This record gives sequence, structure tokens and C-alpha cells, in this order.
Amino acid sequence: MTPAAESALRKPVELSGPPAVEERARPHAGTVRAMERSDLPAIADLFTRTFRKNNRATDSQLAGYLETVFFSSPFYTPDAGSIVHLNETSAIDSAILAMPVEFNVHGRTVTAKILCAFMAEGKSGAAGAARLARMMRAARQDFCFSDNASPVSADHWVAAGGLVLPVQSLEWHRTFRPAAAALHRACRKIKPLARLPLHGLARLADRFVRRSKRSFAAVAHDGITSAPLSPSQFVEQAQIMMQRFSVHPVFSKPEFDWLISAAKLNASLGELQCRSVLDAQGKEIGCYLYFGADGRNAMVMNVFCHERQEAAVIAQLFADLDNLGYASAQGMAQPVLTQAVLRQRHLVHRHTGYFCLVTRHADLKEAATGDAFYAGGLASESWSRLLHDF
Repeated sequence: MTPAAESALRKPVELSGPPAVEERARPHAGTVRAMERSDLPAIADLFTRTFRKNNRATDSQLAGYLETVFFSSPFYTPDAGSIVHLNETSAIDSAILAMPVEFNVHGRTVTAKILCAFMAEGKSGAAGAARLARMMRAARQDFCFSDNASPVSADHWVAAGGLVLPVQSLEWHRTFRPAAAALHRACRKIKPLARLPLHGLARLADRFVRRSKRSFAAVAHDGITSAPLSPSQFVEQAQIMMQRFSVHPVFSKPEFDWLISAAKLNASLGELQCRSVLDAQGKEIGCYLYFGADGRNAMVMNVFCHERQEAAVIAQLFADLDNLGYASAQGMAQPVLTQAVLRQRHLVHRHTGYFCLVTRHADLKEAATGDAFYAGGLASESWSRLLHDF
């Protein structure tokens, strides 16, 4: 692997466990070890130089955010966390940032690791990244994954014995108000646009469009309704509905509370909302959790439902978001929900990164290739500020 290729990797495969003994034993080969809190200022600078080349200085909040995400999880341990490579002068020249999340795998509890960034700088950094990459082998891993891998990185996952999941590598995007949605996307790319009085014009344009083309409105199934939930009520329902999957997040109370609090730090997502979907008899058939800001985009994190209720739950989700005035909505594609999502009008799927995983467990690997696997949303990094901020 060339130095250029290594430095270009946004999402390589996750690491396992403690540093390899042979790496420490070789003279002048540098050192691989678990990331420590004292490394955070250097990691923040390396992140900025690698992924934010136009920034003149490292954001003063970045080191603190890194500490929250990568050290404060209730399941953090050095073995389940991030790894750095030190060159001959003991400077960090490459690193892999990883976050633990607990999963249920065929009834046993496994601490999965989510890879969030692979950084390398300079010639020694490329050599260090190569050493880190050698720890990707599936034989070393219980379970690690990334939901935003680059094409080059995805190739390395496969070479290491891993999988690329094609459906989970897509995001669905549903438009309700095309003018407002287009303005929101433009304002994200061109910040000064947000200060111009264009939102009123977008609302007027959308009223005309939605009158002339009624297919922009989302329609719920007859007899299906929804009601707001607290996060604690949501996770209670979710844990029941996730039993249909042989591999799924545990979402224990300590971890779920932590994930919610960490995701809320990303103020650009908007407010956290949870809702339950009910059938005509008032029975709970599904639930969903999303972040959204009034009149803008809703980011749907997790959707769960009982079997054979997918179409009703998805139709209600979109009808709710439309009725609440969102311009658009997006979320990770999931195999069990694909047919229901595809029934929507004005919906497209986009590819922004590959969902990759490695594991040494054959039953987990088999589940990941079918409908018995669920990961994503809060049990991923889609909520992280590292994707867009700093």
C-alpha cells in the first residue's frame, strides 16, 4: 500500500485488542499501543491535518469531543478502544479511532467496535498505518464494523476476510417539500445563503408544487396511528422488536443513555424524537427514533417493527414526518425494510460509504448476509460530529 493510499483512507477495518507483541519487539519499528487521554491534543491535530486540510487551526472543542466519544462509553476499555502508532521519536503519526458498542450475537453478548477514522501522516505514518492495517485480519476479530468506508478501505476489509453489506451501504432520501429541501442542501454547502430571506419563498413554492403534484405528500395506512414516546419507552419497545434478529444491539440502559447523550452533542441534527406506531386496536406494531429541526431534514436513526408490519410502520413514519412539516428525511437502508421503503414516491437511494464488517465467528458472518442482522443508527457513527463538524 502506498503512503498516498494510506493517508486517503477514511474508513479502514477495525482493530482488535492490545498491540501485537512482534510490533514492539522489532527495533526502530515504532510502537503500537492503545490511545490514552494524554494523546488527545495530538490526535485532534492529526485529525484536522488529515481530514480538514483547509482549516488553519484545530478546533478548540475537538479534543474534548474526542474524549467524550472514545473514552466515556460505559463499555470502554483499552482493548475495545482506539489505537495509535508512535514513530521513533515517540510522536503519533497514525491512529485508528474506535468506539465499543454491545451486541447480542445468537444469544451471547459481544462487544463490537465501530471504526470511526483512520489517520496517517508522512512516510512514518504510512508505515505505521500498514502495521495497524495488519491487525484487521478477521481471525483476530470478535466483531468490528464501519458504516462509512471508502472504496479503497472497503477493498482492505474484504482482503482481511471481511464483508461489504450492499443494502446497508445505501441511504434512502425521501423528499416532502422539494424547494425547502433544495434550499437546505444549498445552505449546508454555502453558509451565507442561510442569512438570505429565501425560506419564505421556498415555502410558497412548495405550496404550489404540492397542490399540483400530490404525490409529494406521504399517506398512512387506514387505521394506523402513532404517538410520542420517551427514550426509555422507545428502548423498551425496541428490545422486544429486535428479537427477530439473531444479531442486534443490546441497548442496555447505561449504553443507550450514553448513546443518546453523545448524539445530542451534534446540535446540527436537531431535536431527538421517538414515536410508537399503533394498529387499529391500539397495539404497538413498531417504533422509530429520529433527529430533526423544524422545516429541515429529519435523520431517522432506528426503525423497528414486528414481522409483517413493515409496510404499515414505514408508511406511518413518512406520514408523520410529512405532517410535522419536514422538508425531507433520510436513513440507513435495512434489508427487512427495503420493500416497504421502496413503496414511497420521490425517494432515492444514495451511496455515501460502504458498510463493512469483519468477524472470526461464522454464525455472525452468516447472519450478516441475510435478514437476521441489524446494525446502524445509534449503533453506528451516523450521529457523530466527526463526519461533518470540526
